Amino acid sequence: MMVQLENINKSFGGNHVIRGVSLTVEQGEILSLIGPSGAGKTTLLRTINWLEKPDSGSVTVDGVRAEAGSASHDDIHRLRSKSSMVFQHYNLFRNKTALQNVTESLLTVKKIPKDRAEQRGLELLRSVGMENKAGEYPSRLSGGQQQRVGIARALAVDPHVMLFDEPTSALDPEWVSEVLDVIKRIVLQGMTMILVSHEMRFVREIASRVILMDGGCIVEDGGPEQIFNNPREERTKQFLQKNRDYQIII
Repeated sequence: MMVQLENINKSFGGNHVIRGVSLTVEQGEILSLIGPSGAGKTTLLRTINWLEKPDSGSVTVDGVRAEAGSASHDDIHRLRSKSSMVFQHYNLFRNKTALQNVTESLLTVKKIPKDRAEQRGLELLRSVGMENKAGEYPSRLSGGQQQRVGIARALAVDPHVMLFDEPTSALDPEWVSEVLDVIKRIVLQGMTMILVSHEMRFVREIASRVILMDGGCIVEDGGPEQIFNNPREERTKQFLQKNRDYQIII
């Protein structure tokens, strides 16, 4: 077991966004969360590394457990050290170059010497096709290029689990495929991954497991062939009928 969520609840004011969700993700699994806007997908994803503190329940990542109401600062720090998130809007440091964005955590968290950090940073930028942009600032990079730097930065901490929050939704269509290609290469490395995405064709291609969420609950949980070809729940059928592009494989 790599990730375990137990009875997660989260509300914002009177809006009960996550309603008693429990799930387990095994090592090497590629889990995709799909569903309509407001279903709770991103909020659930953000509870995994405590970016959203759950009101109740517990999160365990690679043996490190944090429980709502009793998690210490050390518990949360250790939990966050196990995963890394790629955000919808990149979240790069605007005053740092691509290389500096990637090496920041190596220097400040892992305390790696600067020359070694830069060597590792260049290797990671090379892995996402961005080595030639190492000295550029985010303002001089396209959205797709910024997101690839964001992925390299997330990989820099050697995470046990990669969390992707709609990694292509803020991109112009012309940049989507290059980011998806990078994610595919990470999948081939055996990385455990939890992905929130509206790209149904991509989800069908790479996911080993798909969960449809609605109203803060898990509606259906299964393999991609079952979810897309033979959904059991009426709500799943309704959602997919509004996303007919999933039938076309990339």
